[in-house]
Amino acid sequence: MRPSSTRSTLATLSLILAALPAAAAPPAPVTPMTTDGVASYDPVRPEADFIKRVVMVPMRDGAKLYTVIVSRKGTSGGPILLSRTPYDAKGSTARTASQRIVDILPVMDAEFVNDGYIRVYQDIRGLHNSEGEFVMNRPIAGPLNKTGIDESTDAYDTIDWLVKNVPESNGKFGIIGSSYLGFTTLAAEINPHAALKAAVPESPMVDGWMGDDWFHNGAFRTFSLDFAVSQSTGKAEGGRLAVGAGDDYTRYLEAGSIGDYARRLGIDHYPFIQKLFQNPAYTEFWSGQAVDKWMAARPLTVPTMLEVGQWDQEDSYGAPAVYRALAPKYEGTELLHLVIGPWRHSGANHYGYDLGALTFTGDTAAEWRTRWVKPFFDHYLKGTPDPHIPPVLTYATGVNRWNAYPRWPMGTPTPLFLAGGNGASFDRPAAGGHDDFVSDPAKPVPFIPRPISAADPNQWKPWLVRDQRFVSDRPDVLAYRTEPLPSAVHIMGAPQVDLFAATSGTDSDWVVKLIDVYPNDVPEDASQGAKPSMAGYELPVGIEIFRGRYVHSFAKPERLKPGKIEHYQWALPNVDHVFLPGHRIMVQVQSTLFPLYDRNPQTYVDNIFYAKPGDYRRSTQSIWRGGASASAVILPIVR
Repeated sequence: MRPSSTRSTLATLSLILAALPAAAAPPAPVTPMTTDGVASYDPVRPEADFIKRVVMVPMRDGAKLYTVIVSRKGTSGGPILLSRTPYDAKGSTARTASQRIVDILPVMDAEFVNDGYIRVYQDIRGLHNSEGEFVMNRPIAGPLNKTGIDESTDAYDTIDWLVKNVPESNGKFGIIGSSYLGFTTLAAEINPHAALKAAVPESPMVDGWMGDDWFHNGAFRTFSLDFAVSQSTGKAEGGRLAVGAGDDYTRYLEAGSIGDYARRLGIDHYPFIQKLFQNPAYTEFWSGQAVDKWMAARPLTVPTMLEVGQWDQEDSYGAPAVYRALAPKYEGTELLHLVIGPWRHSGANHYGYDLGALTFTGDTAAEWRTRWVKPFFDHYLKGTPDPHIPPVLTYATGVNRWNAYPRWPMGTPTPLFLAGGNGASFDRPAAGGHDDFVSDPAKPVPFIPRPISAADPNQWKPWLVRDQRFVSDRPDVLAYRTEPLPSAVHIMGAPQVDLFAATSGTDSDWVVKLIDVYPNDVPEDASQGAKPSMAGYELPVGIEIFRGRYVHSFAKPERLKPGKIEHYQWALPNVDHVFLPGHRIMVQVQSTLFPLYDRNPQTYVDNIFYAKPGDYRRSTQSIWRGGASASAVILPIVR
């Protein structure tokens, strides 16, 4: 070998050796008594395909909010997708311990980070690792909030800081989130930062009294107490009720009133629980916090795609309420869209193959995210062509297909009347009459079969599609049904309850269920791959409650007069559903839905939270039909 070649080879070897990592120093000697504690461990290894930054973003009042910024390595000029959460930003960005970005983030984020998006999660003020004071669903700055600080200003300040401090970004923001995150998403659209270009509020908390988390038409949702304690204790990291295992039905029944239940657990001093207990009616305390009213009072400047699950067991009211508030000005424009999918609460962000006994055509949730949500954000944040998102996108259950429409609702209001002999008909009964049942607060109707555990997701998440045959034969449940349908009945909108009823008591709750009764046919045997039989299945299409004392005013409850027929009107959840030929339409009426809702003592008391044992009394309930008091459920039928 020539000397020059030798020198060249040696030089090359030197360069290679220089490029290799330096050899690690040998570990220090250990003994059996060497301390084994290690201060910390960084699970993110050099080979990880992502970069994660944790920053404390300053707000205008000096509070700093814990914020996690995640992007795939090499991202440049990417838009930012923001979520502001009360559920722990650190945990939201650590779904699975992994070196892959699609593993550490929620499933819904994969399509975005794989296409150059920067994902940001932030703890709202006062919770988890953020500074400041926590106020549940903090009111917008105004009559109920004189501080000038709210979720809108915090979103603005966050976006402003990120624009200036995330060089990998193109400076354009989208915001998305479900439930409480849906609330913070809507709040960000009030006096929005100029960099906020698009928003997808999913199942947002909008009006906690009318039909979202705390009450439904005045009836209290008991599991609100668990949520209040978990979110209000130790910055949402220290509160869990020690109630043990067992049947929730028995637990709540034995406790007495909800006030008694709270005192027994030592939680009645919690400020938010007192907010509930001291404000049982729909006064300015609650109406002033209604986000749909906030949105209606201000111009909409951020393109918004509202989403709700047809069987959302927590926040079925919010998204349609915001759409209804904004529709007079923005329906049919690129600024306002509504999506109703075949999902439970927040199901749009997970897997949409099925729900309870129902099976759909593929993963409907992933389909929605990839066909509509991602193109929606891409258009406004990346400048891609207009995807022409329809004003209204719904999934027709019963026939399992997506539908695009110009407005909502689409159907024509058509009464389905309750009739004698437990019948139901589109023909108004000429003769009047009534059907009676006895409602006993000591034996309330369960909302799902016992034993009940609301903490069990397999019970809680699909409860709104639970087969109702478990209560159909109870003497305190009236059931009215049509003959088998000769042709399909397609409804699109929120069915309206038009109930004429009387009670022998001085207060009462009324529960109405709209049900699709399947033919009593037996499908092919499961050995051939069939799903479990739904022969005779009573599928709830919508269930809702109304507290009788509010029949004339949600703000001013009144004692009911025994025996007097009152006219109750309220809405069931918004749906796109097809009752197929051969099916029947059923309406069930009852007076309890326990322990999801607290028991009405059926004796008027000023505040049901503090009802005494002697206030709970049996009442005879009368449902009137035909003639001048023709009870009906008004269906929005598409013809």
